[in-house]
Amino acid sequence: MPATSQPYPQRRRAYRLFAAAAGLATVGALAAALPADAHENRGGHHPSRYQDVQLLSFNDLHGNLEPPSGSSGRVTELQPDGTTKTIDAGGVEYLATHLREARQGKAYSITAAGGDMVGASPLVSGLFHDEPTIEALNKLDLDVTSVGNHEFDEGSKELKRLQYGGCHPTDGCYTDEGFEGADFPYLAANVLDEKTNRPILKPYWVWKKKDVRIGFIGVTLEDTPGVVSADGVKGLKFKDEVETINKYAKVLRAQGVNSIVALIHEGGLPASGAYNYDCDSSGAGAGISGPIVDIAKNITPSVDALVTGHTHAAYVCTIPDPSGKPRMVTSAASFGRLYTDTTLTYDRLTGDIVRTAVKSANHVVTRTVAKAPDMTDLISRWNTLAAPVGNRPIGYISADVPNTGTESPMGDLIADAQLAYGRKLDPETDLALMNPGGVRAGLTYAAKGAEGDGVVTYAEGFTVQPFSNTVNLQNFTGAQLIQVLKEQVSGTNTAAPKILQPSANLSYTLDLTKAGADRVVTDSIRLNGAAIDPAATYRVATNSFLAGGGDGFTTLGQGTDDLVGTDDLAALAEYLTANSSASGPLAPPAANRITIVQ
Repeated sequence: MPATSQPYPQRRRAYRLFAAAAGLATVGALAAALPADAHENRGGHHPSRYQDVQLLSFNDLHGNLEPPSGSSGRVTELQPDGTTKTIDAGGVEYLATHLREARQGKAYSITAAGGDMVGASPLVSGLFHDEPTIEALNKLDLDVTSVGNHEFDEGSKELKRLQYGGCHPTDGCYTDEGFEGADFPYLAANVLDEKTNRPILKPYWVWKKKDVRIGFIGVTLEDTPGVVSADGVKGLKFKDEVETINKYAKVLRAQGVNSIVALIHEGGLPASGAYNYDCDSSGAGAGISGPIVDIAKNITPSVDALVTGHTHAAYVCTIPDPSGKPRMVTSAASFGRLYTDTTLTYDRLTGDIVRTAVKSANHVVTRTVAKAPDMTDLISRWNTLAAPVGNRPIGYISADVPNTGTESPMGDLIADAQLAYGRKLDPETDLALMNPGGVRAGLTYAAKGAEGDGVVTYAEGFTVQPFSNTVNLQNFTGAQLIQVLKEQVSGTNTAAPKILQPSANLSYTLDLTKAGADRVVTDSIRLNGAAIDPAATYRVATNSFLAGGGDGFTTLGQGTDDLVGTDDLAALAEYLTANSSASGPLAPPAANRITIVQ
C-alpha cells in the first residue's frame, strides 16, 4: 500500500490552512461548513472530510482451497417469507472472483481476516504444511490477519516459517522456487514468548493510503492452550483478549492512529443459522450469545469494529461498547463460504471512524461466478504433487457418512476405528472416545474425481482427520470415566457442551432438560451392556489431543500406563480397508449410542 502522504500533525496543519483559505476561523468551523453526507472525494482540488473505506473480511478458511463438500460447502439463506434455502458456496477460485469484483470502483479497500487461515486443512494444502494456502492468500491480496488457534497446530516455529518463508525443516522444499512466506502480517498481540515476555509476531499493523490511517490489532482466544496440543503451544503464554486489545489501542492512539479495528479469533453463536439473519432484530446484540459478547462489551470504545471468528458462525451484529454505543461485530462463517463487506466512514478531521455510519453485510461466495484462473492454476499445480498420495483408495461406503448432530455418524466411525486399532495394540482396550472438534468433515458417497461413487480416498480421509494426532491408550478408573462424560457438559464446557463421540459398545442418556454435569444420567451409562464399576480399571483409546486433557477434559489428562500408537488417520484408513470392499461397502453408523432427552 502507498505510504501516508503526510504525518498526522502535518495533516492537521493542512486542514487549518484549508480553513483559512476558505475564510473560516477554525477547523471546527470548517467541519460545520462541510456537508454531513460528504463521504467520497469526487476528484476536486481538496479532499472531502469523509472517506468511505471498504473492509472486506473472512475467517476460518482452514486451507479449503477447493470447494468444500457436503454441509461444509453450503450456507443457509433466510427468505422474505420466513423459509430457508441452502446455497452451494466456497472455494478460493470463487472467493477470489467475488473479492475482486467487490473491490471494483473502491479506491480505498482493505482485506482482513480473523484467524485460522491454515490448520485442519484438506490434503491439497495440509500435505504441504499449508504453503499452498499462504500462496493463495497472497494472490487474494489479503492485507492482514490475526492468528487463530489452528495457526499453532505445528508450533510457533512453523507459524513463523509461514510468516517469513523458508523450506520446511523436515520435508524440505516442495518446488524449485522455494517458499517465500506470507505477504501479509500475522498479528499475535496476546501470544507471548515465555522467555522474553514479548509477542511472537507483530501485535498491530497500520493500513495507510494517502492521509487515511486505520490500525489493526490481532488476537486469538486466550484459551488456545485448551484447544491445541501441548507441543503446539510449548513456550508460549496467551493473555486476555480484552486487556491486550485495550493496551494496544492506547499505543495506536498515542501514535495518532484513531481508527482501529480488532481482529479477534473468538466468536459467538447467533440465534439463527442463516447467514443473513438480523441478529439486532430484538435490540443491539440481542440475537447472539457466547464469549464474544462479553469481550465486545469490555473492549475500549477507541476500537471501532470487531472482525471475529472461531465459532464458524455467520453474523453481523452491533454490540454495545463500555460507553453503551453500538459497535459492529462480524463473522463470515468458515471455509471461504462467505465474506463480509463493511463500510468504514473515515473522518479526516478527527482521524476517526464515524461509528454511526458503519454499514456491514455478509455475502455468499457463490459458485455461479467465473473461476479465477490464477487460483485454478494454483490448485492444479499442488493437486498434481498430491495426487500420488491423495488418490489412493482406502475404503468403500454405501452412503454419505455425515459429520452433523450432537452424535455424528462420522464421529462414531472414527471412535470405532480407534477402538479396533487400540485392541490391536492391546487386546484389553475397552472403549474409545473421539472429540467432535477433531472431526473436520464427513465422507460423501458421490465421487469427487475419477475414483467412482462410494470410494473413500486418502485425500478424503485426510480432510476428515488432518491433525496427525496419535491414537493413545490410557487406564482410568470407572469413577474417572464417569467424570470424563460429565465434563462434556460441565466446567469449561458448561455453556458450549463438547459431546465426545463413543465407540459402539458405550451408551448412555444425555438429558438436556437438566443443568451442568447432571445432564449425563449416571445410572444409564453402559459398557457392553453392563454398568460402569467406579472401582474397576478401564483401558480407553483417545487421540493425543484428548490424552493431554484438551477441550476441557482435564480428567483425560490424568490417565496412567500411556501407550502411544500410530497417527489417527492411519487408524481410520486401516479400519476402512479391513471392514469394506467394492462389493461390501461400509454402512454409516446409526449414531444412536447417546439417547438425548430434550
